[in-house]
Amino acid sequence: MAEFIDPGKLRSELSLQQSGSQRDDLGGQVENWAEIATVFAMIEPISAQSLAGADQAQQAVSHRITMRWRDGVASGMRFAGQGRVFGIVTVHDPDETGRYLICRTLEGKP
Repeated sequence: MAEFIDPGKLRSELSLQQSGSQRDDLGGQVENWAEIATVFAMIEPISAQSLAGADQAQQAVSHRITMRWRDGVASGMRFAGQGRVFGIVTVHDPDETGRYLICRTLEGKP
């Protein structure tokens, strides 16, 4: 059965980005993010948790980002927009019809 996703809720404009590396002058690597597409998506918060370790507290906020289906979206890429960055953890087609992709992301992670 096909899952119904209201396309009118895909209102957030985001930059889909892919990481690349480039050599610096000292022989090391510099990570660069290049925009590969601009997409409209729906951003839904899923969970937030506080992690403690090494005398530091860190927040982990996860979101579900739904967008129209597009080939080549994979874990390790990221969305950027509205002053926020969402690292893509998983990508799946919710009803395997090739209409939408749902990405589970962590905010603030490249």
